[in-house]
Amino acid sequence: MFNRLSPQLVLRSPWRPYRPRPGERVLVLTAGSTFPPGHPATRLCLELLVETLAAAPGAQLLDVGCGSGVLLLAGVAAGAQAGVGVDLSWRAVTATRNNARANGLAAAVQVVRGSTECLRHAFGVMLGNLPWAVQMDKVAEFTRLAAPDARLILSGFKDTQEEELRTGYEQAGWVLETRRTRDEWVIELPPEKSYTWVAWQLRR
Repeated sequence: MFNRLSPQLVLRSPWRPYRPRPGERVLVLTAGSTFPPGHPATRLCLELLVETLAAAPGAQLLDVGCGSGVLLLAGVAAGAQAGVGVDLSWRAVTATRNNARANGLAAAVQVVRGSTECLRHAFGVMLGNLPWAVQMDKVAEFTRLAAPDARLILSGFKDTQEEELRTGYEQAGWVLETRRTRDEWVIELPPEKSYTWVAWQLRR
C-alpha cells in the first residue's frame, strides 16, 4: 500500500520502502481486511477527509468502525485536533492503538471498544466507512453526535443503495455537499448489482 494524500502526507505499508522528501509526513500502517487502504471505498473516504479537514482544520474527529485506524490516524495527521475511534472488535481496537503508537499519534487519539451509544461528546468531522446495513442503523447516531456545522463522510455502499440512505439523512437535516464514485471491476456482478462504490460528504 502506498497512498499520497497530499504533498505533505503519505500512507504506506511496513513492507513498502519509501524515502520521505523534505517536509513530508509518512504514516506506516498495518491495515485490516474489511475495507483496506486500497479499497475504493477507503480511498474515496481518504480523499474527502483531506479536503474536509483543509476547510475545517482543528476539528474533533470521530471514526466509527475504525478497523486498523487508517482513516482516524490519517485525519489526525491531516489536521484534526484529536480523534476518537470506535469499533466493536478487540482486534480492531488493538490494531488501531498499535498503529497510533508506531506513528507517534497515541496522545492524539482515543480508541474505544464498543458502539457509538457510549459517546456523549459532539464532533466536528465524523467518518463511517461501513456496510450499507450498518449505515442505515447509524443515521440517528451520527445526527446525535454532530456538532453545529458538522461534516460527515460516509462510504462502504454502492450507487444502487444510495436512495434510502439519502432520504434518511435528508429527513434528519443533513445536506449532501459532495458525492464521489469509483468503480471496482470483479468477475461476477456483486449482490448489489453494481460495480460502483460511493462516498458522500454531508453537512448539517
